[in-house]
Amino acid sequence: MHGNLLAGRTIIKALGDRPKRRETITYPLHFTNIPRKAIQEISMVPKPQGFYLRLQELPLPAQQAFMAALCERLLPNYVLYEQTTGQGDSHTLRTVLSLVWERLNVPNASIDFARQAEKLAECEPSEEDDSFGARRALDAVVSVSALLDTLQGDSPEAVLDVSRTSRAGVRAFIELTEGEVDAQKLALIIRDHPLMADENDFQDAVLEMVSEPLDKAALKEVRELGRNGGISNLGLSLEDTGA
Repeated sequence: MHGNLLAGRTIIKALGDRPKRRETITYPLHFTNIPRKAIQEISMVPKPQGFYLRLQELPLPAQQAFMAALCERLLPNYVLYEQTTGQGDSHTLRTVLSLVWERLNVPNASIDFARQAEKLAECEPSEEDDSFGARRALDAVVSVSALLDTLQGDSPEAVLDVSRTSRAGVRAFIELTEGEVDAQKLALIIRDHPLMADENDFQDAVLEMVSEPLDKAALKEVRELGRNGGISNLGLSLEDTGA
């Protein structure tokens, strides 16, 4: 685990443009607000099944809670992109995600998720914007969209897609900050990088939480875990970038 770990890293501010300058920023490499015994459970509970198999075997509401928590941790990346470029609509994105949490808490709540999906499509960055920040903002939109798919019909791969999207964003960020290295060395760097360890620990913690009965109190804890004190899966927050 990487709780309370602070590390100075050289990162590239590429939220709105292609990277042009490097800046050393001290940013947190940990997830916060871990409720009760989630930390201990990660290391103590044996995992006889593969992580993705366990995800697929969860009941649908538990899968949806898992996805919603990961989406919460992707949102700061979208907000940073919006504030840096003036593009995007984080308010709509947050509202749609809040409606998902409402449905999880009140299964019979009448919410038109088809309409919410239409609103969500308008939040996507321009196809012409191929910046790193735009791609990470798109990760957030695509992940919430995958979550909405599960509320409108059968979408068995959605939970895997969201999990992989979050990890892929971390890999891309590490590649960006490490510069030019050969593929074999890069693979080792990614495997051992504190950000990737943090991502894996975070997803493990969420999985353990949603594997338990999910009443309203438990869902509130899962949501708080996902919000992660405003720190994204890339270890970035509004404070860290001076936004």
